[in-house]
Amino acid sequence: MTTAPERTADLYPTRGATEVATPRMDPVLWSDPGAPGPFEEPDLADFERDGFLAIDQLIAPGEVDTYRRELDRLVTDPEIRADARSIVEPKSEEIRTVFEVHKISEVFANLVRDPRVVGRARQILGSDVYVHQSRINVKPGFGATGFYWHSDFETWHAEDGLAKMRTVSVSIALTRNYDTNGGLMIMPGSHKTFLGCAGKTPKDNYKQSLQMQDAGIPSDESLCKFADAHGIKLFKGEAGSATWFDCNCMHGSGDNITPYPRSNVFIVFNSVENEARDPFAAPVRRPDYIGARDFTPVR
Repeated sequence: MTTAPERTADLYPTRGATEVATPRMDPVLWSDPGAPGPFEEPDLADFERDGFLAIDQLIAPGEVDTYRRELDRLVTDPEIRADARSIVEPKSEEIRTVFEVHKISEVFANLVRDPRVVGRARQILGSDVYVHQSRINVKPGFGATGFYWHSDFETWHAEDGLAKMRTVSVSIALTRNYDTNGGLMIMPGSHKTFLGCAGKTPKDNYKQSLQMQDAGIPSDESLCKFADAHGIKLFKGEAGSATWFDCNCMHGSGDNITPYPRSNVFIVFNSVENEARDPFAAPVRRPDYIGARDFTPVR
């Protein structure tokens, strides 16, 4: 007689009848103190406290040019535009996001494997890592829409089946981030509390949420409490700068109504010891190009 596999315990309930705030059950830093890697110990202490760490120059100007050319090639390629992995702006119908760029482009695959990038992910997560998601984001001037406040882990837990907060993201700027062109905003310290959102997940929710979020959005009341408790940090920096941030940070970005475009490459690393399972709060899991099911470690 065989028995069904035991369901992974849900430490972070979400998408129920009401919002539920749950204290974080997982470490922020999974590696042992003093573990070797690109980060210095004081940097890791800041990351553990705030949930993020900004680096003034992760990649050099010449490298930025290489990645910018590749981004421009991808967003102007008719075949890429027709691919399901490309998301277009509802109003301008210009490409907003291209997913799974590390599989589409060898240039971005090399960036994922770069020790300056994957080495930092291993150092934070304390294990080998795989790419849960990769994408390029294009936020052209004159009206590109932003992303409303949310925790990535809330979505990855509810819709992709990540059980633990053992996932880290890096956003690498390919254009200058001003304080006016829709830059990334994070509430420092918000990663220590999980906010389970109210409302059920519609089937194929990802098709709408990639253009305009609906499910998994915190209430205004909760956002006010989080902002009052933690404040809001806006990230600025030259092309080549990068921001590492924990999967449970409350973050978002505004519309870009300036003439100055904002583009970045975004890579999500997950521990190989935290493989995606069945969704915790969705009828079906999202496509592999959004929430990977290939758990091969980055080498």
